[in-house]
Amino acid sequence: MRSLYGRSADHMKVRVLGCSGGIGAPAATTSFLIDDDILIDAGTGLGALSLAELARIDHVFLTHSHLDHINSLPLMADSVGMMRDKPIVVYALAETMETLRDHVMNGRVWPDFTVIPTPENPFLVLQEMAAGETRQIGTRAITSIAVNHTIPAVGYVIDSGSGSLAFSGDTTVMDAFWDELNALEELRYLFVETTFTDENIELAKISKHLCPSMLAGELAKLDVDAEIYISHLMPGSEQEIMAEIAKHIPERTPRALTRDQVFEL
Repeated sequence: MRSLYGRSADHMKVRVLGCSGGIGAPAATTSFLIDDDILIDAGTGLGALSLAELARIDHVFLTHSHLDHINSLPLMADSVGMMRDKPIVVYALAETMETLRDHVMNGRVWPDFTVIPTPENPFLVLQEMAAGETRQIGTRAITSIAVNHTIPAVGYVIDSGSGSLAFSGDTTVMDAFWDELNALEELRYLFVETTFTDENIELAKISKHLCPSMLAGELAKLDVDAEIYISHLMPGSEQEIMAEIAKHIPERTPRALTRDQVFEL
């Protein structure tokens, strides 16, 4: 399998819009575009798209409700809602949807686009998707997997029909996620977070993220052969984190995920 710019007609394309743990050019927070109509998370990376590209997005899958993963969703709804003839469907855990309703699109922080312009024809529709569930969109299957974070959160496996890509979202040490990945027959790519340096391991534990030493222990649980890329690196610490990962994992060292990378499956 190759990571490419451009797309073949018979391949699913995954474009990295943002993959950082924070902002500060060129960093942008988590958002991945599947072909031109599916979005995984809606961080600041979404701002790289034109209005026409934003208007083509029909489905958004959220890992959890932390701001760096949802902040551009309300802005997108406002920007392109009137350009579309049907709502954007947002899939998320029940707890994530509750946070969006109560603390974001509550009429005080942002308008509630689940009832605007009318409850019968809103700009956004929220659909609960529990961990372990799968949604089939054309030839693509998106499955959520529970992960271990400070709030309810999931990762996703995106299956093109000929191969799959897994994304951990935000997480720390766990077993269930790796058990699920080890059961996959055609896992080609894995995007896994590593937010802090080893010096900040206590902060990683408190915030339920990973540092390089913790990542090495987690990847030892992975039995399938996949290309591994690191996401959610803290801005300003990227090189140090990746150097520490190389020390812990000197063979088949994971690579840093970068904005504008494109993967095909």
